[in-house]
Amino acid sequence: MQNLPPPRRRTGLGALLAAAAAFLLKFKFLLLAGTKLFAIGWTFLLSLWIYVVIFGWRLAVVVMLLLLAHELGHYFAFRAYGLPARLPTFVPLLGAFTAGAVPDDLEHDAYIALAGPLVGLGLAAACFAIGAQTHDRFWYACADLSAFLNLFNMIPTPPFDGGRIVGALWPPLWFAGFALFIAFAVLLHVPILFVVIIGLLGLPTMLGAWRGAVDPRAERMTFGARVRVSIWYLATLLGLFFVMAQSHGIASPGAQAGGAW
Repeated sequence: MQNLPPPRRRTGLGALLAAAAAFLLKFKFLLLAGTKLFAIGWTFLLSLWIYVVIFGWRLAVVVMLLLLAHELGHYFAFRAYGLPARLPTFVPLLGAFTAGAVPDDLEHDAYIALAGPLVGLGLAAACFAIGAQTHDRFWYACADLSAFLNLFNMIPTPPFDGGRIVGALWPPLWFAGFALFIAFAVLLHVPILFVVIIGLLGLPTMLGAWRGAVDPRAERMTFGARVRVSIWYLATLLGLFFVMAQSHGIASPGAQAGGAW
C-alpha cells in the first residue's frame, strides 16, 4: 500500500491566523470583559480629566471613586434581582448612571435605587472611621463629601434616586421634592445650567404624574412594602445626615485652610 505524505503544516500567515482564531475562541471571555471595561473606562477617564482640570487631581480622584462606588451599588442590586444591567456610564459634571432592566416589583425598583445611596453611606462611614483613627482631616472631608453627594441624590424628585424611591410610595411627593431641589440649588449656588438639565430630565415623569398616569406595578405594592421602603429611605437619610454633621465640622477648617484636599 502506498504511503500517503504527511499533511503539510501551515506556515506563515496561515499559521498565524489559525493561532489567533484559536486564541480568540479559547479566551473570548477576555474580549467580552475588555469591551465592558472599555465602555466604563473611557467615560470614567473623560470625567476624571475634566474634574482634574477644574478641581485638581486629589479632589477629582475622590469624586470619581465616590461616583463609581455609588453606581456599582445600583449595578450589583440589578444583578442581585437577576436583572441584566450595563456597567456605569459617567457624564462629566452631571455624575453617572447605570442602566438596567425594569423589575416587575415596584418594591425591588425602590431598593435598586436605594442601593447607590446605601453604598455611599457605608463609604462615608468608613472614611469617617479612618479619619477618627488617623486624625487626618482628609478622611473627614471624604466622609463629608460622600454623605453630601448621596444626600443630594436622595432629593425626592426625578431623576434623582430619591425620586425613584418616592415614586414607589406616592408620586405626588415629586412636586414637593422639586421645590426642595430648587431651594437647595439657590442655597448652594448651583449653576443654572445644571438646574435646567435636571428639570428637563425629570419633566416627562412629572408631567405623567400630573396627568394622572399611574405605574401599573403600583397596584401590586402592598401597605407593608410601602412601610419597608419608607423605613429604609428615612434610615438612609438619617444616616447620611449624621455622618455629614459629624464630619463637616472637622473637615471644614482644613478645607478653608486648603489642607483637606
